[in-house]
Amino acid sequence: MTDLPRPKARRRFGATGVARYRRWWTPLVWCTPMLIGVVWFHYVPFAQTVGLSFTDARPLGGAVNFVGLDNYAQLLQNSAFWNATLNSVLYMILAVPLIVVLPLLLGVLVSTKLPLIGFFRSAFYIPAVASTVVVALAWQFLLRADGPINTMLLGLGWVQEALPFLTDRWLLLFCSVALTVWKGLGFYMILYIAALGNVDKSLYDAAEIDGASAFRRFWHVTLPGVRPMMVLVGVLSAIGSLRVFTEVFILGGAGGGIGGRNATLPFFIREVGLSVDGNLGLGSAASVLLFLLTLGFIVASQRRRKDEVAA
Repeated sequence: MTDLPRPKARRRFGATGVARYRRWWTPLVWCTPMLIGVVWFHYVPFAQTVGLSFTDARPLGGAVNFVGLDNYAQLLQNSAFWNATLNSVLYMILAVPLIVVLPLLLGVLVSTKLPLIGFFRSAFYIPAVASTVVVALAWQFLLRADGPINTMLLGLGWVQEALPFLTDRWLLLFCSVALTVWKGLGFYMILYIAALGNVDKSLYDAAEIDGASAFRRFWHVTLPGVRPMMVLVGVLSAIGSLRVFTEVFILGGAGGGIGGRNATLPFFIREVGLSVDGNLGLGSAASVLLFLLTLGFIVASQRRRKDEVAA
């Protein structure tokens, strides 16, 4: 019996087996459902948000009129918008360095071969998988005026009156940042553990033979080896910090602290764009500015990274 002729197909460079006879459009077929989902749920809403930012659309519908750049001009003259922007930027400035450094130190610690180290890795990761709302409610209970922390401080005589963790502007900001950092320690620790596993172990051996101390090995071997991961962690944590909402909402209340003093940009966008009598166009313009602020930080960090590599 003679063999049937193989179907004609274009040969791929380096392709073997069945891949040699695969049509060029086959991968696109498999990717099409995911591409449709990404476009429909990400790019279409983004384009709609940009379009609405040039209108006076209302949350409950009605006539929509084109207003050009009036929404953006109104935002630049809005003191509440600048207060929310300041809070978001301060949040990022406080949270990002801690999230970049502390998980790295924790990753170095749990990468050592010690008894029960697997248990400690799991324990440090638990906050990352816990619900942010549940964790924030627990912190709210601990930090309130009659909570365990103030009760302990008063009992020890370290303070004369309960500290206003949840009502003072700066204490609330610091507590929210601490919650964000504590919640993200485990997740970013896992990223650093993966990066530490790719550092050439022979570099540590050579540094130890040369008499380098543990600190110098960390500074001259570990840090250069995980620097790309540090950049990634910095970008991810900055994006999350600029978009922070739940921590401040639970600890400070629906208004973002007393008088809205701790309201971040997501608070402002919700207030002006999604309230019953709000301006959806103005909220969309604030969302676009938040996107540009985030994009500007990412571009600046990547450019700085390229300059360091080139140097």
